[in-house]
Amino acid sequence: MRVLIAAGGTAGHINPALAIAGAIKAHRPDADIHFAGRKEGMEYRLVTKAGYPFHHIEVNGIQRRLTPKNIARNLQAVYHLALAGPRAKKMLRTLKPDLVIGCGGYVSGPVVRCAAKMGIRTAIHEQNAFPGGTNKLLAKDVDLVFAAVPAAVEKLGAPEKTSVVGNPVRPEIFMQNRDLARAKLGAGQRTVILSFGGSLGARRINEVVADLAAWEKTCPWNILHIHATGSRGVELFQKLLAEKGVEPGSRLQVQEYIENMPELLAAADLVISRAGALTLAELEAVGRASILIPSPNVAENHQYYNALELQKAGAAVVIEEKDLTGAALVQTVQQLLQENGKLSVMGKMARALAEPESLEKIWAKLEDLMER
Repeated sequence: MRVLIAAGGTAGHINPALAIAGAIKAHRPDADIHFAGRKEGMEYRLVTKAGYPFHHIEVNGIQRRLTPKNIARNLQAVYHLALAGPRAKKMLRTLKPDLVIGCGGYVSGPVVRCAAKMGIRTAIHEQNAFPGGTNKLLAKDVDLVFAAVPAAVEKLGAPEKTSVVGNPVRPEIFMQNRDLARAKLGAGQRTVILSFGGSLGARRINEVVADLAAWEKTCPWNILHIHATGSRGVELFQKLLAEKGVEPGSRLQVQEYIENMPELLAAADLVISRAGALTLAELEAVGRASILIPSPNVAENHQYYNALELQKAGAAVVIEEKDLTGAALVQTVQQLLQENGKLSVMGKMARALAEPESLEKIWAKLEDLMER
């Protein structure tokens, strides 16, 4: 059994793809799994690190904001798109896969579409409540459509072949021991707040978290706050803390990246973050209360729609960036801490949304497809 998986752009596309690859391998150790993507993208690093063969195909998105730089990018994108179809066909003829799976990103478009036209079995997985354009175009052509949440089913436009399976979550998320994780941090009985804005950092999140850290110095609750600035936020956050007279220490731990996310999610009581599909799936898997600040700079504002699903369930509070101030964040945290047991209840609501059997559901459908 040979499988080709196309995914790219963000970890929210690539990590579910890797999880699906792992599930296929677990059930079919003899499976020969390959990946297609951009060498300049995050997928090349993550896929090759995981040990899978990688096949390069260049596909770029069209920039909607027309600036001289973006016009040049768009010309390059059109050029790559014109070549993508023939390159995808050549790749498929060389590999001869039995199954092609698209997990999102521009790169999955030509690969999956070409496979469907060639009569190869195909499937796609949509991570967001508001589907991306690529998957909406592909849904009518593929054999199977996997959706993370019910809200995406009708939007994908192929309800008769769509299954709601959740977002696959890396196994180590489920393997953590909360007591041990908290003991390692020296958390004791303190409320642990974890905040981050992505690997690069989000300027607005760094700004309001600095305000929150200043409030935490004198608030009546005993808090341990862990914040990741992202690579572009290191100097800014240091400057903001200095202006507010806050020093990292026993109450505030600051780092550039979070290398041990499964462990910190296990230890946390409240998470403040963006609302990427992968982040939300992990919050649901561990059952954590959250304050979600959707990025306004994503296609179709999909993070906002992702976050709304948790807010509707009582698992999160959503603050749009246009409404985000330090005072608003402080007030929200204060309200959550004032109500005894509120964070625990929100965590249970998040856990109720989780799909711990996501990979098993996906494998069952893929196995059935391969036996047709």
